[in-house]
Amino acid sequence: MKKLLALLLATAPASALANPACPVCTIAIGASLEIARHMGVPDSVVGLWAGALLALLGYWAIKFCDKRGWNWRGRNPMLIVLSVAMIGFVYLGRVKYNPQMICGTFVMDPVLFGTICGAILFILVEKLYDFMKARNGGHAHFPFEKVVLPVVALALASWAMVVCM
Repeated sequence: MKKLLALLLATAPASALANPACPVCTIAIGASLEIARHMGVPDSVVGLWAGALLALLGYWAIKFCDKRGWNWRGRNPMLIVLSVAMIGFVYLGRVKYNPQMICGTFVMDPVLFGTICGAILFILVEKLYDFMKARNGGHAHFPFEKVVLPVVALALASWAMVVCM
């Protein structure tokens, strides 16, 4: 229980210091999710990228509120949770809730599992990038590091989900 609480606290979003990703990349990810489902990509992998996209939208909401000066207690975690919880709307459409065995350990819907993993992974990678940038004097180590880190992490997690499922 303490490990779960520590994981949740580690993924709690902090204030948005910069724009987490470019709008073009965000739109491309969103459009590619539906295409991936039609191409036969496993639902857990689609959910992984959808979770990262929804966490990114939560960071954008935080940035939007910062620009407007809208601050209230618990704003950042609430906005992230609400944005990631939007995955529930996918079950109102064409996707049916279909619980399956995940890695032989527990039963959960693959889209929901992937979404939760993708959101947590994206938040952790953003925190890792902020840490690495701070240790490097406020500069990225290489061009587009902010884009490369989440894409590589999500690609590795996608591969792990395909192998595990």
